[in-house]
Amino acid sequence: MHEIVITNGTIVDGTGADRFTGDIGIDDGVITAISSEVGSLVGERTLDAEAAIVAPGWVDVHTHFDGQAAWDDTLDPSFSNGVTTLVMGNCGVGFAPCPPGGEATLIELMEGVEDIPGTALYEGVPWGAWSSFPEYLDHLGQRSYGLDIAAQLAHGALRYTVMGERGVRNEESTAEDIAEMRRLTAEATAAGAVGFTTSRTIFHRSLDGTAVPGTYANLDELSELVQGMADGGGGVFEAITSSSLGDLEAFGGERFSQTEEMDMLATISKTTGQPITFTTVQSGDHPDAWREVLDFVDEQNALGAQLRPQVCSRSIGLLSSLAGYHPFMRRQAYLEIADLPVAERAAAMRDPEMRTRILNDIDIAPPNPGSMEALYEVLQSFIPNMYEVDEIVDYEPTLDTSFGARAEALGVPALELAYDFFVEGDGSNVAARHGAGYADGNLDAVREMLSHQHTITGLADAGAHVKLICDGTMPTTQITLWARDRTRGEQLPLEFLVNKQTLNNANLYGFDDRGSIEVGKRADINVIDLERLQVRRPEPHADLPAGGWRFLQPVQGYKATFVNGVQTRSNDSDTGERPGRLVRG
Repeated sequence: MHEIVITNGTIVDGTGADRFTGDIGIDDGVITAISSEVGSLVGERTLDAEAAIVAPGWVDVHTHFDGQAAWDDTLDPSFSNGVTTLVMGNCGVGFAPCPPGGEATLIELMEGVEDIPGTALYEGVPWGAWSSFPEYLDHLGQRSYGLDIAAQLAHGALRYTVMGERGVRNEESTAEDIAEMRRLTAEATAAGAVGFTTSRTIFHRSLDGTAVPGTYANLDELSELVQGMADGGGGVFEAITSSSLGDLEAFGGERFSQTEEMDMLATISKTTGQPITFTTVQSGDHPDAWREVLDFVDEQNALGAQLRPQVCSRSIGLLSSLAGYHPFMRRQAYLEIADLPVAERAAAMRDPEMRTRILNDIDIAPPNPGSMEALYEVLQSFIPNMYEVDEIVDYEPTLDTSFGARAEALGVPALELAYDFFVEGDGSNVAARHGAGYADGNLDAVREMLSHQHTITGLADAGAHVKLICDGTMPTTQITLWARDRTRGEQLPLEFLVNKQTLNNANLYGFDDRGSIEVGKRADINVIDLERLQVRRPEPHADLPAGGWRFLQPVQGYKATFVNGVQTRSNDSDTGERPGRLVRG
């Protein structure tokens, strides 16, 4: 007799093996029996999974819940998208270590890089509850969640703690600075940090517009810090490299080439013995550069490196709406009505006189050059390549449905067509630019990157970019898009897709007790109605501290989610159970 039996489900076990119909027995949070004979296992409680997919819980290795984990116990959007283990602290930004009184600098870094409202972070995070990274982990370790969390040490916080304003200004570190940072990295890893992370792209800026600490760090500094991670027991080095998002000429241009960055990562991995995962996407500036990266990885891994390009499972979408960021948000006339509720603002913008003023007015630069509001000119340039977002989101739209193509057919400026779309009705319309991964107007490049033997899936950025990007649903659309819905090219096998975001990711981070449905593994399980599984258009939710709001996408089709053998979700609803804990490396 088992505590729980999931019966008659189509089991996709996460190993990549063929699916089969069967039963799963669970006791004390562990999978204790698997049978291909339906009905052979008996449980005190039985969940009928007929016609449903039974898969391991998703392991999302690229999130930014570093602040939210201090006040929230659900951690949406991951919680409602089948994620049972997440990794945060990515991109070199985080909240520990934090010297006394240093929270303002770290908040401005997080707000500038990840678009998380500073007001929410000031109010929601219990500043002063920790100063060191081990103390931060101890604080998180006292809390319970709807899923498991793991934390990485962020280069920005580390550099600021050791070097103060010199670190913030990206001055070169001294031998003494590097030695202390290495010591603290070893200390953090020994306490349970699962990785060390850095950002080297100028797209990542603090609120004042300056590059985040560590952006220009040299090989000596990075090698020593990764060696410090090895000293503490080992982990994963995560990086978003210079030139990985393109040339970024609009921001002054990247300092280091893709070749320089790849050579550096290979050297660090081979000299320290540590695995490295790094952002790899298709950029519009160099649409085929990602192929060079994958070829380089094949070559270097054969020579002893452990390079794991981190790829997305759909294009990275930049959202635009009246509720969030849009091309007209800094027009002088628009600023007169910017504080009105969205529906009232839309009505005011439909007034012919106001429409003419806004469309022809000058832009007023925002006070914080590193804020997402400073993207107004970029969003204006993006308009021709933006698409309307329907209730059921199309993640591979055809080019003829873009604002640019439609405007040309109608003989009107694309900016005017977009303006009229944004101000329709109650002003809730959303448009999206399908950015990284969509340079060819399709997802063929994304498919090829997903299929590569050394890549891992990530880059969903759950918990971040709350008004600009809503990609925390990538774990769900990885299944719906590639195993069911894609019509503009080849799909991918469900078994492969499940493995890619379960055991493949778990193994990289050393989470040996999860990631597959095997006897002895943790009972982290999703039961999915694949026919009903769906992601809908982003909606604004005012659920952050200090009245902050964010975009979330409604998701349906998860019949059940189990974390450590406890059911946390039932038919897309929260059960109220909080079995999730901090996972230490």
